[in-house]
Amino acid sequence: MSNAELVDPFGRRITYLRLSVTDRCDFRCTYCMSENMVFAPREQILSLEELYDVADAFIGLGVKRIRITGGEPLVRKGLFSLLERLGARPELEDLAMTTNGSQLPFMAGDLRATGLRRLNISLDSLQSERFAAFTRRDKLDQVLAGIDAARAAGFSRIKLNSVVQKGRNDDEVLDLVEFAVERGLDISFIEEMPLGGISSHQRSETLCSSDEVRRRIEERFTLVRSSHVSGGPSRYWQVVGSQTQVGFISPHSHNFCGACNRVRVTAEGKLVLCLGHEGALDLKTLMRAHPGDSARLRQALIDALQLKPERHHFEADAQVQVVRFMSMTGG
Repeated sequence: MSNAELVDPFGRRITYLRLSVTDRCDFRCTYCMSENMVFAPREQILSLEELYDVADAFIGLGVKRIRITGGEPLVRKGLFSLLERLGARPELEDLAMTTNGSQLPFMAGDLRATGLRRLNISLDSLQSERFAAFTRRDKLDQVLAGIDAARAAGFSRIKLNSVVQKGRNDDEVLDLVEFAVERGLDISFIEEMPLGGISSHQRSETLCSSDEVRRRIEERFTLVRSSHVSGGPSRYWQVVGSQTQVGFISPHSHNFCGACNRVRVTAEGKLVLCLGHEGALDLKTLMRAHPGDSARLRQALIDALQLKPERHHFEADAQVQVVRFMSMTGG
């Protein structure tokens, strides 16, 4: 095992990997992908063995947290074998997943048995018609059943993720917090990021800042700053009198780049050093040219970190700043 670590030019140590296992999804969320997405051919997607090799290289360089993402990770065939291998790694302090929840009614118990510890479940609306407009799929009842199944399965932490858009679902903020409080769940509210070209809304008109969301929540609930740190960009507040922590992910209003500790690997094997920049390193070509050469892979990761930018520069009223959709990068 190498003693080297992943440190970027600004002294930030990378301890968190978001690993996408597929670009495919059974939803078509309007802020995440096009209705008519063109998915990568299967031969361009990393195999489960290659995904494990990537994770192994990062673990060998000091990564302690891995989040499995997509697309929707639970549509990837054979995924449980990868989760079991990662769940058995004692070096990992946290193995988590982000999901849309649609498959959890059928999979939650088996998922927990793999060693997966935490779940983030996307939920932007509690109204069926509005949920269908956001996701382009009428499956709210299935997602709610998935949340219940995840609670029953005994995950150590379950968090809801809600992208808040002014005039589209910002009137549901209090209802979403109430939903989380009643079930002992956490919830994070996310400012939409300008990734990929969309036609369903104008991002400059629908941006709802974290400060505005927090003010609305405080109309009904008392919030106090929390010391909880998830390893990601959320900044947390405790709902007084409950187990629920409310997080805010604020790429526009409160830049969080100074404490960035993460990178992403896409399902096609691209190492994305910053969500707000197009540049990426092609790990797949390297791995397929030199199969089994873990030392070469680790050195490539170390070298790539020297190119990690200091910060993103998202602007709500600008043209699309990153062409790839979120589903292509991994949530």
